[in-house]
Amino acid sequence: MSSTASPVVAAFDLDGTLTEGGSVFAWLRRIAGSSTTYRAAFRLIIPLTIGAVRSGRWADNAKERLFHLLLAGRDLAAVQSMSRDFALEHLESHGRELLLERLKWHLDEGHDVVIVSASPQIYVDVIAETLHAHGALGTRLAVDPLGKLTGGYLGKNCRGTEKMRRLDEWLEQRYEGQRPVLYAYGNSRGDRRLLAGATYAYDAGKLGWFGSLRKYPRARQGFGD
Repeated sequence: MSSTASPVVAAFDLDGTLTEGGSVFAWLRRIAGSSTTYRAAFRLIIPLTIGAVRSGRWADNAKERLFHLLLAGRDLAAVQSMSRDFALEHLESHGRELLLERLKWHLDEGHDVVIVSASPQIYVDVIAETLHAHGALGTRLAVDPLGKLTGGYLGKNCRGTEKMRRLDEWLEQRYEGQRPVLYAYGNSRGDRRLLAGATYAYDAGKLGWFGSLRKYPRARQGFGD
């Protein structure tokens, strides 16, 4: 009686994992301009600060309010074009060699790779395509019937519980109920649910024992050798 090996999937967070630091504020500056973005952030300084400290729904709501100020009414096609340029430049200048090599190792091993990020899907798609990943899951942006961004989310911000829910949905659609062996890489408390749901989970952050993912092994050089 023959048996079929389980598929293997590697799920990578983006900001702080595959790339250095955050990308959302830099992306907003590209789309709306630096001065406009800074003014909007200053208007929301209190909710943004609370969101940074408390995370969870406070962070989700503050981020969506900033998106509304800066993105509402903008033409989707124009934002897509600017987002593609931004994504390629950001990956080139902020890519983390260690994690990009690890992603390539998974591809070379024949594993499926998916990027799961709270960053907007509009440029997570571009980065996934550039890295030859099989899937991209990001925060989706709502669009009105005229092709204009509303400034709101389509669904939820792709972090925490939503990150794992979206990944489970993707796995179910791709493997039709067969549960793959899952590697996961993250760097922050927003990735805890993702890592908790993995077969093999790695802390790709830089805070070591001081980080929120300190119970997980660190992503290090020489993985897969």
